[in-house]
Amino acid sequence: MLKLAPSILSADFTRLGEQVRTVEEAGAEYLHLDIMDGHFVPNLTFGPQVVSALRKNSGMIFDVHLMIENPELYIDSFIDAGADLVTVHAEATPHLHRSIQQIKGRGVKAGVALNPSSHPSAIRYLLDMLDLVLVMTVNPGFGGQDFIAGMLPKIKEIREMAEAAGSGAEIQVDGGVSVKTAPLLAAAGATVLVAGSAVFGAPDPGAAVREIRQALESGIGNWG
Repeated sequence: MLKLAPSILSADFTRLGEQVRTVEEAGAEYLHLDIMDGHFVPNLTFGPQVVSALRKNSGMIFDVHLMIENPELYIDSFIDAGADLVTVHAEATPHLHRSIQQIKGRGVKAGVALNPSSHPSAIRYLLDMLDLVLVMTVNPGFGGQDFIAGMLPKIKEIREMAEAAGSGAEIQVDGGVSVKTAPLLAAAGATVLVAGSAVFGAPDPGAAVREIRQALESGIGNWG
C-alpha cells in the first residue's frame, strides 16, 4: 500500500503535537520533517530540538528531509534527535556517497532528494545504498506550491531505474500532492507521498489524510 507522509511545514506550530497525533491516528505512516537553512533554500525552519520533542509522543517513521548545505555537519544531530530516515539533496554536497555512508553507518535509512531540474542519473550509482529516492515536484523552500506535472515521467524513469538495479528503494514525491494529484503519482511509480498544505492546511488534517487514501483507491486524478 502506498504510504503517506504529512509534512509539518504546513502545520500550526501552536498546536503541533495535537496535529501530529491527529494524522497518526488517521493512519499516516511517515512524518515528514523539512529542515531548511536559509542558504540551500530561501527559507528557515527548525532544528533537532523540534524533532526530539515530537519523537517522545509519536510512533510514526520520522522522515527528516535536510534541505541544507553541508548536510554531513548535521546528520548525526538529527539522528540523535530521533530520525528514522535522513534524506540529503544531491545538489547540496560534493560528497554525496560519503553522506549516505554516514547515515547508513548510524543504522538508520538513507535517502537522496532531487530538485526538479536534476537528472535521475545523479543517483544511478548510489541505488544499491539507498532506501529512498525523493523526487521534488516543486522547487524546494516553501509549502503550497503548484505541482509540476512534467515530473511525472521523471518519477517513472526513476522507478524503472530502481527496478532494473534490483533496488528496493521507496520512491517518494514531495510537492503539490493532493487528492487530485495523488493517483497520478501512484500510477507513475511513487510509493510514498509527502503532503503538506493538503493535509495541515485543511480544517481537519485527519480527514484530509483519509480523503487522499480514498483518492488513491479510486485511481482517478488530474492536475487541472
